[in-house]
Amino acid sequence: MKILVAVKRAIDYNVKARPKSDGTGVDLANVKMSMNPFDEIAVEEALRLQEAGKVTEVVAISIGPTACQETLRTAMAMGADRGILVQTDDEVQPLAVAKLLQALVAKEAPGLVILGKQAIDDDSNQTGQMLAGLLGWPQGTFAAKIDVGEGTVEVKREVDGGLQTVALKLPAIVTADLRLNEPRYVKLPNIMKAKKKQLDVVSPADLGVDITPRLKLVKVAEPPARAGGVKVADVQELVAKLRNEAKVI
Repeated sequence: MKILVAVKRAIDYNVKARPKSDGTGVDLANVKMSMNPFDEIAVEEALRLQEAGKVTEVVAISIGPTACQETLRTAMAMGADRGILVQTDDEVQPLAVAKLLQALVAKEAPGLVILGKQAIDDDSNQTGQMLAGLLGWPQGTFAAKIDVGEGTVEVKREVDGGLQTVALKLPAIVTADLRLNEPRYVKLPNIMKAKKKQLDVVSPADLGVDITPRLKLVKVAEPPARAGGVKVADVQELVAKLRNEAKVI
């Protein structure tokens, strides 16, 4: 069975994002970029399934500018067999990403597609669900554990009430949550080997997909600064402040 894993190049999670002065977007100048952490977890899970003998090939896919090749090389250094870059300098929104992945699924015919549950830059949490809808495939989102069987995959999901287990027929879509696994450390020899692995570059036009944005970004701004906390003498003063100042009761 072949697995496709979607990986996104995003602002490194250690970096504090800042909006542009004109509010038209996030300032990416001289900002460290890396693989979206949830996508890194998705790659790790695909590799573990391959090491367990349940998967024959792991293919990493990224969508974006030429610099996304670095993200794919990281995935291949972790152990992915090859990479595919859908190269574009235009803005690509979740629906367009799902349509591009749909086209690649038709071309690659995988048995399973694993994505991070969301990207830490836009926090959309939409692509996996949209892809499942476009393909008509079953989906297991927010996966905390994945067990692949004969023609099925069992996904333990993290939900508000605790954990939910769903059994899906393959092919299927799975989105990885934080506690699914801990990604491996990439060693230098594997980084060198990754430079020789196959990396194909295609365009949205090659896949016959229109990536015209459907949503309009109005403004990007930092959240207002939170006021400092205050100490109260007793419960009565606390209740009075909640009622008269915060107006929450």
